[in-house]
Amino acid sequence: MNESLVRPCTVVVGHYGSGKTNFAVNLALAVKRRNPDLPARIADLDTVNPYFRTADAAELLRSNGVEPLLPEFANSNVDIPMIPSALRAAVHAPGFTAVDVGGDDGAVALGMFRSELLAAEAAVFFVVNRFRPLIATPEGARDCMEEIAEASGLRPTALVNNSNLGAETAAEDVLSSVRYAEECARACSLPLFCHCYMTSLVPGLPEAFRSAGLDDGLLFPMEQVTRQLF
Repeated sequence: MNESLVRPCTVVVGHYGSGKTNFAVNLALAVKRRNPDLPARIADLDTVNPYFRTADAAELLRSNGVEPLLPEFANSNVDIPMIPSALRAAVHAPGFTAVDVGGDDGAVALGMFRSELLAAEAAVFFVVNRFRPLIATPEGARDCMEEIAEASGLRPTALVNNSNLGAETAAEDVLSSVRYAEECARACSLPLFCHCYMTSLVPGLPEAFRSAGLDDGLLFPMEQVTRQLF
């Protein structure tokens, strides 16, 4: 992965089902593991209760020194749109803050914090997955990115390739998504941050990348830390 693109406040956006939350949680954990003394937190900016996903990993996050900032009713039967009250303070807090923006509609809520995020010079990572219908092409990904940028008032600063088929993902699926990711990055005029992969599903992917003449330095190993919706 291109670590230089990570900023003290890093926002994760993307289309429904692209795997934003799993990436956001793994990013927060990775930053903490690389910098054990750095305060780290992740805020869940979901606005529809059934899609509160960061709460699934709350125990794992806390056990690894990452503070989850969750809405009061996350993972309950109460369906009331809520925003973590601590988010505004977290944007400027010392250390690292990841912000998981749930779904396309979450971009509207993100716009409520536009001034704080701009002042903090936050990074905005746009997650794509070529196996999701509406973003299966670079043109579709670009259109999705523009919709999120318009709704939030924030333009993405980097692109994340999280192309996967859930538990059915094979090394070839990730390998075959590289060109798609590169074309998406060009279409969106964004640098490519990484290619994500699940270590439990494709443990030999770095070697497969090298064998295919691809840059394995852009690989981002992840664990499945949230329940899958699709």
